[in-house]
Amino acid sequence: MNGHVLRMSGVGVRRGRAELLDGVDWTVEEDERWVVIGPNGAGKTTLLRIAATQLHPTRGTVDVLGERLGGSDVFELRPLIGFASSAVAGRIEDDSVVRELVVSAAYGYLGSGKEQYGTPDHARARALLARWGAVQLEDRRFGTLSEGERKRVLIARSLMADPELLLLDEPAAGLDLGGREDLVRRLGRLAGDEAAPAMVVVTHHVEEIPPGFTHALLLRGGGVVAAGPLEDVMTADNLSATFGLELKVENDGDRWSARAV
Repeated sequence: MNGHVLRMSGVGVRRGRAELLDGVDWTVEEDERWVVIGPNGAGKTTLLRIAATQLHPTRGTVDVLGERLGGSDVFELRPLIGFASSAVAGRIEDDSVVRELVVSAAYGYLGSGKEQYGTPDHARARALLARWGAVQLEDRRFGTLSEGERKRVLIARSLMADPELLLLDEPAAGLDLGGREDLVRRLGRLAGDEAAPAMVVVTHHVEEIPPGFTHALLLRGGGVVAAGPLEDVMTADNLSATFGLELKVENDGDRWSARAV
């Protein structure tokens, strides 16, 4: 893979007259942890769906895990990509048992069915649920879970197949302060694990950037405002341009914050 797990060159996505992405160049290396930040409508979710091989661009080229999108079998690629999003959650049946939902990811399924899984699979699923503070939910039905509980379960599920690329679309959205901080802390621990896959997390809020993340991509109107190492990208000028508002940006060495001037 020559070190990179994801490479986009001149990527654009058009829907009717709307330009969802325009001329995006972006490369993610094996050991990097990226945050993608931008306002509503910036193209963040579209970008992540392309990275997850769920959507093909209108123009440009995309290489995922060494394979060219459009020239390879995406069904072989997808088990190597951990992907958690509200779109994934929306496809899960309410009566899916959490334990079976997590285990099924190892085989490319979504939710429980007639498949028979072995003891090692269940042990791994339980360990992942425990890592994300959700092991007590293993016998629950997905439809009975709170928003925060669903987030934890979906992240555990996204890691079940030991992916080479982990994509999380707004994992802290809808969480209260305690839930958000707990999730950010757990993501920071994962980021610090040398055995963890390359990671991309989408968010609206700089306060949700986990400790240990290395790079940032700022999007506005489908285009890249800035991309690169976190310390270089997370400036007041760049964030102000991204959100169309004069902002003051602060970093305490571990976490970021921003507010209007």
